[in-house]
Amino acid sequence: MDTDALRDQLAACHEDAFAWAVHCCRRDRRDAEEVLQTVYLKILDGRARFDGRSALLTWLFAVIRRTAADHRRRRLLRDWWHVAPGEGEAVASSNPGPDRELHDSEQRDALSGALTRLPERQRQVLLLVFYHGCTVEQAAAVMGVGVGSARRHYARGKERMRALLEELGWTE
Repeated sequence: MDTDALRDQLAACHEDAFAWAVHCCRRDRRDAEEVLQTVYLKILDGRARFDGRSALLTWLFAVIRRTAADHRRRRLLRDWWHVAPGEGEAVASSNPGPDRELHDSEQRDALSGALTRLPERQRQVLLLVFYHGCTVEQAAAVMGVGVGSARRHYARGKERMRALLEELGWTE
């Protein structure tokens, strides 16, 4: 795929990529912007290459997930080496999530709250399948786990979500 076609396809899926980056950066929009910028640079300068073995979005999400993990590790090491105890403690971002509509209704609030109570892998697979439209197999590739493991996390995540939403009285 030539650079112009790749650039056009990346532009077309930027909104989904940013939402996934925000999730991978634990809802810190500034970190997500930095991670996504790094991902785009990796792609355009050839350090990350799309070989066509999966869907572009699946591949892109995997690159974002790995880059976000690297970003977190570098930050932790930098903070550990350069900041004395008690200095410069991280302040939680007060910026709203990428989808303002998520907070506009009680049902979406309930859904969001229930998602945060899920284990990370279950939350990731459910977000990839339901929010980003991936198959379980594509979600497995993005997450770097086997298909069987992704299916198990998917089934357990759906069951846990059902129970959490019932606890909250959400029956729709």
